Amino acid sequence: MNLVQTVPPAVEPLSLQEVKDYLRVDDDTDTSEDQYLGALITAAREYCESFQNRAYITQTWQMSFDYWPSYAINIPRGNLQRITSVSYKNSSGVVTTLTETLQYVVSTRGVLGRISPPYAQPWPPFIPFPLDAVVIEFVCGYGDTEESVPEKVKQAMKLLVNHWYENRTPLTELKQAPAEIAFTVSALLWQDRIVVA
Repeated sequence: MNLVQTVPPAVEPLSLQEVKDYLRVDDDTDTSEDQYLGALITAAREYCESFQNRAYITQTWQMSFDYWPSYAINIPRGNLQRITSVSYKNSSGVVTTLTETLQYVVSTRGVLGRISPPYAQPWPPFIPFPLDAVVIEFVCGYGDTEESVPEKVKQAMKLLVNHWYENRTPLTELKQAPAEIAFTVSALLWQDRIVVA
């Protein structure tokens, strides 16, 4: 399976002002660190999303297979909002797009969304294109706004941003801060982590 993000989230789970307040940046008019803080916010989100195997703010992904992987296909990243397309490419390079409800059904219940053919029907048989013959595009995430994201995720992100902001150089082995930060962040994120087999 190949998995590629095609549309990133429009906003981050944390606002710049929220991070400045957390870091106790006294001068709100000082914008010299804004770009750096923005990069740290994005890095923290990417780290947390990767750790949890989830999408936080609404985003679009595409996954591809060389053939139909199974009858029911789990959709990764959690919080499936909708499937935008399911298509397959035959050995001649002709792409066929399936129609929801007629050729596949979607379940958004549970941690992972799933799709399958309708009851008692198989996936369409075909001689596949050599690579990435089956493509599923989907939208996932808790919602469109930062308010949609759980508070424990935001807290983990704040801890990471604070740690990276305060420690801009590599830490020596004598300092214990990285282990403590890693434990705290993991403790906040582990409960809702999607374990991928």
